[in-house]
This record gives sequence, structure tokens and C-alpha cells, in this order.
Amino acid sequence: MTQTLLTESKEKAAGRLRVTTTTGFGNCWLMPRLHRFMADNPEIDICLILEDNDLDLGMREADVAVRMHAPRQPDLIQRHLADFSLPIFAAPLYIEKYGMPKSLEEIKEHQLVLFGEHHPPVAHVNWLAQACRNDGSTQIARLEVNSMAAMASAIAAGLGIGSIPTYAAKEFPDLVQILPEITTPTVDAYFVYPEELRSSKRVAVFRDFLMSELGIR
Repeated sequence: MTQTLLTESKEKAAGRLRVTTTTGFGNCWLMPRLHRFMADNPEIDICLILEDNDLDLGMREADVAVRMHAPRQPDLIQRHLADFSLPIFAAPLYIEKYGMPKSLEEIKEHQLVLFGEHHPPVAHVNWLAQACRNDGSTQIARLEVNSMAAMASAIAAGLGIGSIPTYAAKEFPDLVQILPEITTPTVDAYFVYPEELRSSKRVAVFRDFLMSELGIR
């Protein structure tokens, strides 16, 4: 950290920035856009740590984080970035083969793609498994996988119906939204960093990059 601070001034963004976020957001949203940040900031080197568990920013396991929930650690600076909804999707070939569900209850007769139980990266990730049943039980998945990006790929491949964040679904423009009229849960994204980096120029320019890409003024 000391060497990084020596290369940076209040006017110049430079040095190494360790960024952590979930594997799904990192793969599906951040990675396709990161080239623009790096082109505009040639003196910043990025270390991207994709991890569905929260790293300890206070212990400097990373410098900054994009998290899909409000920070739980004390003494962290946070900036709300966006609310991503969790719509229901299926591939055209799945609908052609199995039909289009007309209600949540009908979804229980279909094949579901769910997130595996290992460290869910966002809240309500498997909400659909209970919402499609009215007896309080949980629908068994045809496929479980512990990766949001892999869930999106599986749905796009026609393996079943699933609920994924809009940032993951946009990678597969042919996906069909199921029951678009219903209200689905949302994921709150936050930019988080420790108090000691409040004056860091490289943190500020990365925050501004995220806000610009998300259309935040």
C-alpha cells in the first residue's frame, strides 16, 4: 500500500487498485466494460478479485468492493450504485418445447435453474423456488450451479427457467422474460471502501467510472 500511495497524488490517479466483487457481476457486467476504464487511466493497474464471499476491506484483503448488499462491516464508506431486478427468463427453444407459463403457479410444472447452496452471491437469489408454490415448500431444481454467469448460460441453453439479475441476462439478448407484469425482488449494488482511502484519487476515478457506466449523475 505504501508504494501505491507514493505513486499517487491528489491530482494524479496512479498505482495498483484491488477491486473485489461477485463472480456474476464481475464476469457479466464489469469485465466487458473494464477496458474503457483502463484506457482512460493508463497509470492504474487493476487486480480484480472475483469472490462471492465478502472480503475484509478493513484488513485490506481488497481496496474497494462492489457488493450486492449494504456493507456489514463498520467504518466503511458506501455509495449506492443501482437496483437490479431479478426477472424470470427462459430460452426460446425451451418455451417452444415446454410452453410458456401463464402464472407463477404454472412454473412449478417446469424445469428450474437455481443457484446452488454454496455462498449465494445476492439476496433472494432462489426466490422463484418458493414463489411458484403456494404451500410454503420449495421447488426442487432440475439444475443447480454456484455461479450467476453459469445460471445465465444454462437458461440461455434451454436447460430450464430461472431468475437472474438484469446485468447477467443482458449477455443473452435472445432470452424471453417470463411474466414481465409481476414484481420481482431486487439486488442493491453498493460501491464500498475503507475510510483510510477516502482521499485516494484512484478510488475516486474508479467510483466515477462505475457511476458513469450505470448512468448515475
